Amino acid sequence: MTRYPFLSDEWLEQTRLIREEFKDRAPAVTISVRMNQIINDVPFGDGVVRAHLDTSSGTLDIETGHVDSPDVTVTMPYDVAKALLVDGDPSVAMNAFMGGRIKVDGDITKLLGLQVPAATAASGPDAALVMERIKAITE
Repeated sequence: MTRYPFLSDEWLEQTRLIREEFKDRAPAVTISVRMNQIINDVPFGDGVVRAHLDTSSGTLDIETGHVDSPDVTVTMPYDVAKALLVDGDPSVAMNAFMGGRIKVDGDITKLLGLQVPAATAASGPDAALVMERIKAITE
C-alpha cells in the first residue's frame, strides 16, 4: 500500500476517499462545532496547514481552509497533530496542551465535546476500521 506524508495533498485526498467510503454508515454527529485548525512546523510546503472541522450540519466535514466565524481555533505543531489525529493518542495532546504547545482560542467547551474518532474520520462501529485505514496510508 502506498503511504503519504501526513497532511500532504496526496494524504488529504486519500483520507477524503476513505471518509467518502464510510459516509453512509457514519451515525449523525450530535455535537455542533465549527473548529479551525492551524498546524505549524509542517515539513513541506510553506510549513503551515490550515484546516477545519465542521459538524454544524449534523455530519462531519473535515477539509482544508478555514470556516467563517469558528467556535474555536486550535493551533498545534505537526507532530502533535499527527499523534492525535493518526495515532489516536490523546495523552500526547494533553501533555502538549499542558506544556503550551497547543493554543486554543474561542469556546474550549466545544473542543472538549469532541472525541478523537469523531474528529478524525468517523464514529460508531466503523471508527476503528477508518483509523486503521488512515494509519496504513500515513508515513
